[in-house]
Amino acid sequence: QEQLVESGGGLVQPGGSLRLTCAASGFTLDYYAIGWFRQVSGKEREGVSCIASGGRRTEYADSVKGRFTISRVDRSNTAYLQMNSLRPEDTAVYYCSANLPHTDKYVWGQGTQVTVSS
Repeated sequence: QEQLVESGGGLVQPGGSLRLTCAASGFTLDYYAIGWFRQVSGKEREGVSCIASGGRRTEYADSVKGRFTISRVDRSNTAYLQMNSLRPEDTAVYYCSANLPHTDKYVWGQGTQVTVSS
């Protein structure tokens, strides 16, 4: 069964850091693009960052540029989102997703809660 499992969320003070992990099982991430998304209750899910297969290309939402870093370690079948200088407006459930390019095949994780509050 193809699965993505996010971990690393939690409660952090403004200005703090968290590293989210996205672990894949049942398939290999090598040929997949990986994205991180977030959603606040009552609002639409928004894209945060993505990384292409091979890791040579990354993209970030304007709201997180310079603060968040996406990475992947294909030999470990894992992707990461390093989040620094966190703000209260970063509070959301964070999801990772794997997409096989040029197809409509997506695998989604169950999400991990990130709360930024003093």
